[in-house]
Amino acid sequence: MQLNSKSATNQEPVGPPVYSKGEPSRSPSPAKSGDSRLPAVEIQGLRKVYRQIIAVDDVSLVTYRGEAFGFLGPNGAGKSTVVKILTGLVAPTKGTVRVLGQPINHIESRRRVGYLPEFPSFHRWFKARDFLEFHGRLYGLRGAVLEKRITEVLEMVGLSGREHQKLGTFSKGMLQRIGLAQALINKPDLVILDELVSGLDPVGQRDMRDLLRELREEGTSIFLNSHLLADVEAICDRVAIINQGRILKVGAPAELFDKRRVFEVRVSHVTEELLLRLKAVALSIEAQEDDPSSLQVEVQRDEQAADIADIVYACGARLYTLAPRRLSLEQIFFDTIDALKPGN
Repeated sequence: MQLNSKSATNQEPVGPPVYSKGEPSRSPSPAKSGDSRLPAVEIQGLRKVYRQIIAVDDVSLVTYRGEAFGFLGPNGAGKSTVVKILTGLVAPTKGTVRVLGQPINHIESRRRVGYLPEFPSFHRWFKARDFLEFHGRLYGLRGAVLEKRITEVLEMVGLSGREHQKLGTFSKGMLQRIGLAQALINKPDLVILDELVSGLDPVGQRDMRDLLRELREEGTSIFLNSHLLADVEAICDRVAIINQGRILKVGAPAELFDKRRVFEVRVSHVTEELLLRLKAVALSIEAQEDDPSSLQVEVQRDEQAADIADIVYACGARLYTLAPRRLSLEQIFFDTIDALKPGN
């Protein structure tokens, strides 16, 4: 997806090289047509080797139309290499990759993909409207259709009224917004985003999360490469965790959260007898350093919450709180990575 050198100076170019005429066609959205299991991204046995360094090792996964899919991993895990392969910037060493049902070098399917790299850097003298017009023309948009779409995407990303402002005057967050507008200019069926909210303030992050949820509801497929776990948790239907070039886990956040049953327990006072009796039914007990009357109790089954309450009362303490604590995506992420370290 190499861009003409006159369009941008970013290390990872944005937008595919399409120079055909007319408005790009968009296939019916599965969310609207009822077939939600059509694949958006298909990866089978993907491997990428840089000289003697294995960046991606036998990765296989499928994402679906209308699905928001999160791709998580520490630095050097291989997630950026996978994204570069999906966008055609890097050729795989081995394996097959299909995007929207076609090989990654298929021009018509690439016209239906939007892409925003992590650190987009555009020519400073471009005005916002000129920038979007340039990229719209790469997709074959012209005339009134292009003008209407420019207005739409500027409004979508919160930059209405900035169309005549030069990009050199934009803040980092505004550049992130205009980059997203570029990724949406062609009404993509699939949008690939690399660290979308890295340059945004809290308000901007909220706006972008809301926009991505709206796009998902409209049937747009989203592939979000991110280390901001809260954003992935809030936006994505499913999540893949990658480390050392291999996929470790794939699943819906809610499914991952149900792996452990941990209860927050707060009582009037903690005694040795209480701890001893809780240990008989709990898998683990963790005391809170900042609150000696609070415990985190891990059990095997949800119904054991009643056993916890009975023990507290039997030991003469008052029970103030007994609430399930869902593991955050961040905790699951680090637990998964740590479990694979040597010696574990």
